[in-house]
Amino acid sequence: MIIIIDFGSQYNQLIARRVRENHVYCQIETPAAALEAIRRHSPQGVILSGGPSSIYEAGSPKIDPSLFDLGIPVLGICYGMQFMTAALGGRVERARRREYGFAELSIKSARGLFHGIDRTTTCWMSHGDSIKKLPRGFKATASTANTAFAAACDDRRRLYGVQFHPEVDHTPLGRAMLKNFLFGICGCKRSWTMKSFAKEAVAEIRRTVGDKKVILGLSGGVDSSVAAVLIHQSIGKRLTCIFVDNGLLRKNEAAQLKQTLRQQLQINIRFVNAAALFLKALRGVTDPERKRKIIGRVFMQVFEAEARKIKGAEFLAQGTLYPDVIESISAFGGPSSVIKSHHNVGGLPKRMRLKLVEPLRYLFKDEVRSLGEQIGLPEDLVWRQPFPGPGLAIRVIGEITARRLQILRNVDEVLLEEIGTEGLTQKLWQSFAVLLPIKSVGVMGDARTYENIAAIRAVTSRDAMTADWARLPHEVLARISNRIINEVDGVNRVVYDISSKPPSTIEWE
Repeated sequence: MIIIIDFGSQYNQLIARRVRENHVYCQIETPAAALEAIRRHSPQGVILSGGPSSIYEAGSPKIDPSLFDLGIPVLGICYGMQFMTAALGGRVERARRREYGFAELSIKSARGLFHGIDRTTTCWMSHGDSIKKLPRGFKATASTANTAFAAACDDRRRLYGVQFHPEVDHTPLGRAMLKNFLFGICGCKRSWTMKSFAKEAVAEIRRTVGDKKVILGLSGGVDSSVAAVLIHQSIGKRLTCIFVDNGLLRKNEAAQLKQTLRQQLQINIRFVNAAALFLKALRGVTDPERKRKIIGRVFMQVFEAEARKIKGAEFLAQGTLYPDVIESISAFGGPSSVIKSHHNVGGLPKRMRLKLVEPLRYLFKDEVRSLGEQIGLPEDLVWRQPFPGPGLAIRVIGEITARRLQILRNVDEVLLEEIGTEGLTQKLWQSFAVLLPIKSVGVMGDARTYENIAAIRAVTSRDAMTADWARLPHEVLARISNRIINEVDGVNRVVYDISSKPPSTIEWE
């Protein structure tokens, strides 16, 4: 395995993805837990991530420099390289000229990381600091017009650093460089698959839970459904799933879930209709963060009330994924900008009676789908598009009312039908509708209308950390718009969202 030490980079998930694409298991650890994790797991290599800090700033993330004396290959990326340089006696300073974006990389040595790589290639830079002096034993292996030490290494100690980001698509040969690190330098083997993960996860759940009972909050999405099946295969009837109908679901969602999970897979599920409670709590609320917090709080109130009826339960299971965690909390334990809270990680009470079991916590969405197929989840559930925990509450922009939810459900139904008819469901990461808090004038049957505007959002992505708007065929968009306006009472205008992530998010709220 490979240990990735998280210094706060937004690209940490991409580093992990690149490693796992090569069927090598990896785990992301905080700087505080790094050495303990390395001693516990004995990894074949360590990757130090990038990060937003400067190494000379007070409070910047650090690890014990003894890491570099353990004889384990280490690759430092951006901040990771700068930290390694400073820790081993080199010098890092604020750059006179910052370097962001594409740069031409001139490679001096075709060994190690750069084995088989063109002598001149493109790389993606993102740094305001620069290495001015390398530590003893290091030599420069690549440069750019602005950065003399764009890459360096100490072959004897198997320590490597790159100032650019090999994990992003903007570095075209970055994947080949990471492969060189994994296989040529670390000697890893391609042994990690979803089959092996499933086997290990089942064993880990059994070890953790023992003979106790587990309760799982089931949303009906692929994440919680995969978690439910995985835990069910581990402990059988000692798992009880609780499905809270919050009144914010898509059309016929609860009924479809009953059919799939309860009847087909024989999983024990309790259904709780709490729609009125959620709508009352959300009355008059328009701020998206308040919506998320309210939904998380009410969910836990309803969930815990139902959970108390299950005697002997000691564990709460969730389908939390790593992108949920990284968008909600600081990557390395310090303050960071919260983009949006996720109700899996943002709405839990600080003091909870049940202990957490999160078997998918370090997986990406596409890995979860692969795992779902591996453990026998029905295809229609495995390939359901992501649906946010707060449901339609964050797709009805502004105040939530029963009438506005009904309009959005009907719009969403038309959209998903057309996407399915065109065979686009698995090609898109997400496609959904948003009800805007404004109205527009229209003409229907020679009469003036003043009705709602629906926005359509369709994006392509691999892991939801970045996304691009989908170039849907014009005839498909025309058909979607025509059907919505003709079939959904209360909508007289349809618009299409053509923003990418970043700078936008996938969801509007």
